[in-house]
Amino acid sequence: MTDPDTHALLLAAARDNAEWCDAVARGHGPAGAFAPDAWTSARRTPPLYPDAVTLAPGASAAALVAGIDTDGPGCSVKDSFADLDLAGDGFEVLFEARWIHRPTAAPAAGSGSRLEWSAVTDPAGLEEWEAAWDGERSTGLFHRALPSRDIVFLAGRAGDRIAAGAVAHRGSGAVVGLSNLFAHDEADTDAAWSGALDAIAARWPELPVVGYESGDDLDAAVRAGFTPLGPLRIWLHAA
Repeated sequence: MTDPDTHALLLAAARDNAEWCDAVARGHGPAGAFAPDAWTSARRTPPLYPDAVTLAPGASAAALVAGIDTDGPGCSVKDSFADLDLAGDGFEVLFEARWIHRPTAAPAAGSGSRLEWSAVTDPAGLEEWEAAWDGERSTGLFHRALPSRDIVFLAGRAGDRIAAGAVAHRGSGAVVGLSNLFAHDEADTDAAWSGALDAIAARWPELPVVGYESGDDLDAAVRAGFTPLGPLRIWLHAA
């Protein structure tokens, strides 16, 4: 049984992540719909972003599936509490991960980073950031209106090249979400976590940080002072 504090953090992390997914989706079409137990998008969402995110344990699988477009390729569901069974609806588990949390009191881990960190402030910078994140080129996934006071694209530069980056997003809850973290060189992975956390601390020093990771990325998050919380699953429609 999950203790009350952890349960509250899980709810906050799921909500923050759903609001981030909704912000990305709104750049490509109508906004999704928030219900008490799930966020859903009736229109297929952009690549790499889910069509639904559960916001509370015990969400209705039938209602969730009815609210999304399973006909198009790539339809997916973020099962925030790993308690859905969508196999009968044509989905299969793509991967599993863990929600993570870093309390306000935890100091940023020093990394001796060689990177210079700054926020993206214009469309050209966002295009450069997306190309660095994607590893190839900008595809317009992140619309130019996204960078704002509450959504910050962070770039860690080595000279004139973006070598690492992350997105910090402050939604309606009392947490900051950290996502889309990347580093081109393995040696810069810890520096990316440290730089992103320092940037968040400068903007929202009183707020805890949440996100989700798996595998080696989860190990890096733990080194940066995060604690793993509950599990989540990503379901992908097999059509």
